[in-house]
Amino acid sequence: MSSHFIAPLYSRTEVKRAGRTFVDPRASEEDRALALAVINNWRSAHSYPLNTHQMRLRRIAPQFDSDPLVAQRLKRLASIRHKLERFPGFNVAQMQDLGGCRAVVSNVKSVNNLVRFYLEESRQKHPLVRHDAYIDHPKSSGYRGVHLVYAYQSDKVHTWNGLRTELQIRTRLQHAWATAVETVGTFTKQALKSSQGEDAWLRFFALMGSAHAMSEKRPLVPDTPSDPKELRREIRSIATELDVINRLTTYGKTLQILGDYRTPSKVFVLELKAAEGQLVLRDFHSTDQASAAYEALEKATEADPNTDVVLVTVESVNALQRAYPNYFLDTSVFVQSVRAALS
Repeated sequence: MSSHFIAPLYSRTEVKRAGRTFVDPRASEEDRALALAVINNWRSAHSYPLNTHQMRLRRIAPQFDSDPLVAQRLKRLASIRHKLERFPGFNVAQMQDLGGCRAVVSNVKSVNNLVRFYLEESRQKHPLVRHDAYIDHPKSSGYRGVHLVYAYQSDKVHTWNGLRTELQIRTRLQHAWATAVETVGTFTKQALKSSQGEDAWLRFFALMGSAHAMSEKRPLVPDTPSDPKELRREIRSIATELDVINRLTTYGKTLQILGDYRTPSKVFVLELKAAEGQLVLRDFHSTDQASAAYEALEKATEADPNTDVVLVTVESVNALQRAYPNYFLDTSVFVQSVRAALS
């Protein structure tokens, strides 16, 4: 099985140097191309440990939830660049979420039980290197969920040892919030996911984070009203100012989906052309073929701010839109939650 996956070809020092070159405006085209090759190899090498964690999560999650949604993705090149530009001195070899898998479950109880299993009852050899409990301690942006970062460890095959994978475990409501942030960010051309953009949008999502926290009976987002009436009043004011419900409802209505995703494939490259209202789906039967196509497409669309590309793996084709509703411009679950918060 491991023969179908890409091995890391460069040292961490070389990867770190490549990251600096990648975002250096003074770098030559040749040096930048070499740096990109190093980064792509390093990112693709995370596919094997990522797949290992994803398969395990897929087996375990149904023990704690009746209908878990499990998916995985490699970090987008645009996201890597954005992070390197935001945090000077940071390097690609340090990134803990180049490979990420996610479980979306029904409620906070299911999240807690699944996380507890990983932290206390799970007998696995991969060491836990980070645990962020953003449900009990929400981010100021309104983001909520649990992140577990593991360093891959194998006694038999050492090729991928030390590569880190992030597991995200969240409720459906928390997933709806996170994907709505990405959808609005795509249309408004703002990095809302990184807490950058218009104050009104940032405040709205912080408030909705608290509205969701109230409904899930968990701690509220910092610096948001603790009184339900006051919270509802502020949400209504900003939602009216931004015309939130109408804008979110219309985003996906005219989306044209190109490509047949009713195939037996589970590996897809999604290309969202927001300005053109198109989503192009490409399905693959092997991870290495998908990775090659993904890298080529990223390179071809790198200069286009209106195009987002992502490589994802899902349990079944039916789970594709549920796992990545932001690429389908689908904010219906989040809109329902906004209506509930205002009622």
